[in-house]
Amino acid sequence: MSDVLERFAPATREWFRAAFAAPTRVQAGAWDAISAGRNALVVAPTGSGKTLSAFLWAIDSLLAEKARRGPAAAPAPGRRRPKPAPGGLPATRVLYISPLKALGVDVERNLRSPLVGIGLAARRLGLAAPELRVGVRSGDTSASDRRRLVTDPPDILITTPESLYLMLTSQAAKTLRGVRTVIIDEIHAVAATKRGAHLAVSLERLDQLLDAPAQRIGLSATVRPIDEVARFLGGAAPVEIVAPRASKAYDLRVVVPVDDMQSPPMPAPGGAGSAAAPPGPGGADADPPTIGEVLDEPDWLRAGRAEPGAHAGAGPGDAFGPDDGPSPRATNSLWPHIEEAMVDRILQHRSTIVFANSRRLAERLTGRLNEIYAERQGLPIPDAAVPAAMMAQAGQSAGAPPVLARAHHGSVSKEQRAAVEDELKSGVLRCVVATSSLELGIDMGAVDLVIQVESPPSAASGLQRVGRAGHQVGEISRAVLFPTHRSDLLHTAVTTERMLAGQIEQIAVPHNPLDILAQQTVAACALDPLDVEDWFVTVRRSAPFRALPRSAYEATLDLLAGRYPSDEFAELRPRVVWDRDAGTITARPGAQRIAVTSGGTIPDRGLFGVFVAGETSGARVGELDEERRWSTSRASGMSSRSARRAGGSSRSPTTGSTCCPPTASRASCRSGTAMGSAAPPNSARRWARSRA
Repeated sequence: MSDVLERFAPATREWFRAAFAAPTRVQAGAWDAISAGRNALVVAPTGSGKTLSAFLWAIDSLLAEKARRGPAAAPAPGRRRPKPAPGGLPATRVLYISPLKALGVDVERNLRSPLVGIGLAARRLGLAAPELRVGVRSGDTSASDRRRLVTDPPDILITTPESLYLMLTSQAAKTLRGVRTVIIDEIHAVAATKRGAHLAVSLERLDQLLDAPAQRIGLSATVRPIDEVARFLGGAAPVEIVAPRASKAYDLRVVVPVDDMQSPPMPAPGGAGSAAAPPGPGGADADPPTIGEVLDEPDWLRAGRAEPGAHAGAGPGDAFGPDDGPSPRATNSLWPHIEEAMVDRILQHRSTIVFANSRRLAERLTGRLNEIYAERQGLPIPDAAVPAAMMAQAGQSAGAPPVLARAHHGSVSKEQRAAVEDELKSGVLRCVVATSSLELGIDMGAVDLVIQVESPPSAASGLQRVGRAGHQVGEISRAVLFPTHRSDLLHTAVTTERMLAGQIEQIAVPHNPLDILAQQTVAACALDPLDVEDWFVTVRRSAPFRALPRSAYEATLDLLAGRYPSDEFAELRPRVVWDRDAGTITARPGAQRIAVTSGGTIPDRGLFGVFVAGETSGARVGELDEERRWSTSRASGMSSRSARRAGGSSRSPTTGSTCCPPTASRASCRSGTAMGSAAPPNSARRWARSRA
């Protein structure tokens, strides 16, 4: 393994040996393939050093190239960096593609350590220490930052599949002409979807800009079958698979906090962690029954349990006895017990991530965990104000301040997500309740426990989530899984067994998605005419279109050019001009705007901004989609406490929050005229009708 390090420059070798004992097996195998210029698919468990194995050789090569060209003149204070000389190659050399915006931001943060460390090592050795710049381009990037990335492109660009597509369909494509390495992280998350097919064609479009195809490196912890994903990564080019035998250790426990899931007892006064809970069986000192103890109980195989005094006609959802009074033994709800047990586990560990399968459940759990912790600490809790139109079991909570947990999901604003991640990494925050937004690859080194509520969506997803705990080489990933009902218990048990056995779900690359072909065709010819034959060859190099028949290709071009099979399609507007004599495709006016505004495969939704009314800074806490917005508006809107929970703000309560459609101005948002009891502006009405 030590021989692999000899391929790096002296400064890189010194930094690595000072930071790590030795390369891991996956790093040694990856560097053997990457340093030889071969495409590589690196498959290894979380926390095994995959990301560093992909980046370190590229960083070392960039530093060596810049050292040969000599130091660049630093810009004067307050002035921009000088533009590259005419004819010079664009600056961007490494392109990192992440399926999640949060993962890209995390990687950008983690790259600072090797960049700074190698620079310091070079200075100690008396060598040149060129500066490498890292940029991020995603949906969260402001317009000014996007312009800066075009005028002054970074050496390493971190982006998403959709942002890469947008760059290739604009003048920003010229900044990618010098790319030599493409790193696709968590490749399994896109390989089996149309989003992956869209990315595969974008990668082929990128290669068309380059003098030579870029080296592709794929990273994943959960891939099956590996050959299928390698085919997706390389397209028509060969790919070397680096998949050493896994040595990751997992400690997974399926916990049911009650003895009988069908008839849960009343929760102890003050919660399971309070002094009011009696010791012994069922108390705070007792270990909850394991999955084997629960499943071995013969009563589980019966339709119900006959008990003295029980109502003979009571169903599984009936919480009342024969006299319609509440049963002193059962509540028919596991949630109070699960929530108390979760707080106990969180307080026993340094940092915890709780994964939920929906944003609604994540917000509900965040509120309940904070309320339970506040009750135990004797902190004041505001009275819950439940709107009259709020349906039962809607997860309404009183809105305790985020003293223990904060939420993290796609509807939380960029600033709030970044604050939550920083607080969790620094140890300020004990718990984060997240959806899949923290599932993939994010390095949370301080996290020592993962809690999964309900069965994981899949074995692969479960392994990704569990891997957030102990996300370091040699560490054990510990997780507790809480099923919420008896059927969920069986699903959780089966999924956990498959996770421990490594039996993750198989994936398959989509074949010939013609809607993707149509979208990419309009985008590819938006700037310059496209040769029909060259475009057919380019598309067929990607794995999803390797078997694309000529008839389907020409039929798609006919559709885009306005040659429809019947009058039923007459209302469709042609987007391109297909010159059959010249063999070219030319975009019609407005094609680029259509390609840019309608690009990607993520479903289009109307999003409403959520703001805390009366605030002048940091007022945005997130966004709601159109379905959620219009359903909650009938329950007198969203309360300010709910808005604070979504963003995790600890400000004092305000009078209300504001939800606005994208067409509403910021002033109308703050004044509240875009929602609530006041009538929305005409632009908002038209927008709502167009979304209906």
